[in-house]
Amino acid sequence: MSDSPNPSTSGPSTTHSSTVTDALAAPRPTYSFEFFPPKDDAGEEVLWRTISELEPLEPTFVSVTYGAGGTSQERTVRVTGRIAEQSGITAVGHLTLVGQSRQEIELVLKQYAAAGIDDVLVLRGDPKGGPRAPWETHPGGMTHAIELVAMARDMGGFTVGVAAFPEGHPDAGGLDADADVLVRKARAGADYAITQLFFRASDYVGLVDRVRSRGCDLPIVPGIMPILNLAQVTRMAELSGAALPREVLDQVEPLADDKDAVRAKGIELATQLCRDLLAAGAPGLHFITLNRSRATREIFEVLRREGLL
Repeated sequence: MSDSPNPSTSGPSTTHSSTVTDALAAPRPTYSFEFFPPKDDAGEEVLWRTISELEPLEPTFVSVTYGAGGTSQERTVRVTGRIAEQSGITAVGHLTLVGQSRQEIELVLKQYAAAGIDDVLVLRGDPKGGPRAPWETHPGGMTHAIELVAMARDMGGFTVGVAAFPEGHPDAGGLDADADVLVRKARAGADYAITQLFFRASDYVGLVDRVRSRGCDLPIVPGIMPILNLAQVTRMAELSGAALPREVLDQVEPLADDKDAVRAKGIELATQLCRDLLAAGAPGLHFITLNRSRATREIFEVLRREGLL
């Protein structure tokens, strides 16, 4: 996920009830799964197999992201709608500002609504040139995610999730400024936030503390991605502005030549991170699956066996 660090303020939020927000307010932690849009029909078959393997776990919701730079919009909307129509899983519509006019974005929201999707996760999105490229606003489009929050709220019928950054958005200008942005999105109408990937519970706790100190009780769900491929996760973390902490690298780097050992250690570390986050009061866990179910199921099964989910 990626977002904009510099929105203007808007009016106060209103109460809005849905499966996602009701679940986040419940005593038991939520758990949800994130997929990326398949690039072709073969990839879509893999995705549907993954969804069928995860459906018995009865997740709170699932979401399908847009591709890099706002690509894969049509497939994302279609796949999300199919999940809502053909499975027993609540589907959250994913939406970014990249490469779209206000009218085009409004059309996507209407497509989600027509498919029976009541929850949307709205982000600025990564620029077409990549996460670190300069942002270019589409002619007739929007610049900041807070504008998309307001649009979704004005249309009515949606709960709205937004992005959060435990280590701060790369363009935010510091952790405090980043927390200010998240609070403004909540006041504009966001119902909950899901974080970018991170690897230390203390980073999540710090974000929550900064937001709470500003008088904001927005539920913040941590995003979890186990290290299954060191090079891949390192690259994803760098692009998002996160970092692989030295205490994590010290455990994984010695295993770099043994992919099975890296995978086992990555699952061990992610499972412990989940334990620490739930102990710290996280309202749920959002698993970034990379369209594969096995690692997510392994972590989930341990946590459920321990009575944490």
